[in-house]
Amino acid sequence: MADPTPSSRRQLLSGLVKPQGSEAAASQARVAPAGSSTVRLTARCMACDFSVIMNPGSSDRITPAGEALELVGAVESWLSLYRSDSELSLVNQNAGLAAVRIRPEFQRLIRLALELTKRTNGGFDLAMGALTLLWKRCRREERLPLENEITEALSACGSAHVEFDEAAETVRLKRPGNTLDPGAIGKGFALDEAASFLRKQPDAPEEFLLHGGHSSVLAVGGHNSHAGWPIGLGNPLFTEKRLATVLLQNQAMGTSGSNIQFFRYQGRRYGHILDPQTGWPAEGMLSVTVLAPSAAVADALSTAFFAMGVERTMECLSAWPEIGAILVPFPEAGRKVRPVVAGIPSDQIFWDEDQAEVR
Repeated sequence: MADPTPSSRRQLLSGLVKPQGSEAAASQARVAPAGSSTVRLTARCMACDFSVIMNPGSSDRITPAGEALELVGAVESWLSLYRSDSELSLVNQNAGLAAVRIRPEFQRLIRLALELTKRTNGGFDLAMGALTLLWKRCRREERLPLENEITEALSACGSAHVEFDEAAETVRLKRPGNTLDPGAIGKGFALDEAASFLRKQPDAPEEFLLHGGHSSVLAVGGHNSHAGWPIGLGNPLFTEKRLATVLLQNQAMGTSGSNIQFFRYQGRRYGHILDPQTGWPAEGMLSVTVLAPSAAVADALSTAFFAMGVERTMECLSAWPEIGAILVPFPEAGRKVRPVVAGIPSDQIFWDEDQAEVR
C-alpha cells in the first residue's frame, strides 16, 4: 500500500524526538498507524505506475477509478516532453517564434508554475528545460558539461522568457532555445486532475489514495479506521529501511532526492536535481519532502527546496503556513539522518527512532 520502493526518486522523511531512557521510551512510544486490505487499480503513464487505491467494499466503484487513470493518460498526451505532437512540444518548437494557443488545463499549469517561480524566488522554474537537456546529453556522452555550455543553457532558461497571455489563451517562449520541462510538476498535476474528477463523480469512492510512481501521493479521507492514509517512508541512506510512517490527511505529498537518479564521473557523484542559479547539480541535501494542499505544488516545491537548501527554504516557509516540509541534509556523522521539520504536526508522523534524530 504505500511502502517506499527503491525505484522511487522521492521518499517522505519526517519524525518525532526520541524519549530519553528505556522507561520513557516505553511510556511515550506511539504505535504507527497500519494499513489493511485495499482495492487497487493501476495503469502505466508518464514512465511509471499510477494507482487509485480504495478501501475494501469499493469494487463496485471501479469504473470511475479507471476513468481517473485514463485522465492521467490524457494529461500525458498534451504535457509530454517526449511526444513531438504534444501541446507542450509545440510550444517548445516555437520558442523564439510564435505564440501557441493552449488548452485550459495547460493554462492552469502555466499559471501555477509562474506563481511558484515567484514565491520561491526562482527555486522552481518550469522553463529550465535547456539545462536539463544539456545534462542528459552529457550523461549519455559520459562527460560533464563545459562551462560555456552551462552559461549558454542558463541564458536560454527562465520564466522571464515566458509570455503567458490569459486573454488570448496563448503562451510564447520569447527566447530561442527556451524549453518547458514539466518533470518536477507533471505527475502531481495529473494526480490533481484525477482527484478533481473523482470528487465530482456520484459513484466514485469517497475515500481514496492516488499515487504516481510512489513519489507523488494524494490522499482523500481515511483508511483502516484512521483519520488519514498511513504512508510508509523510506530512508534515503538505506532504501531498504522504513524510516517512518506519515498519516496523510486530505493533502498531497511529494519528495525529491538524488539517491536513485545520479551518475558518477571520475569518482564523483552528480545528482539529477539542478540548481537554477548555478546550472550544476544541487548539493547538500539527501531528500526533501513537502506536504501541500495539491500534488502539483508538493512536487514542485520538493524540487525547489532541494536546490534551495535549509536556510532559504525555512525563509520561504515562514510566509507559507499551508505548506509543510521535511528537509534532510547529509548527516555530519553517524548513520542517523537528522531531518529538519517545519509546518507538519508531530501527531502525523511516526519515526523509527533507531534511524533518525529530529532537530
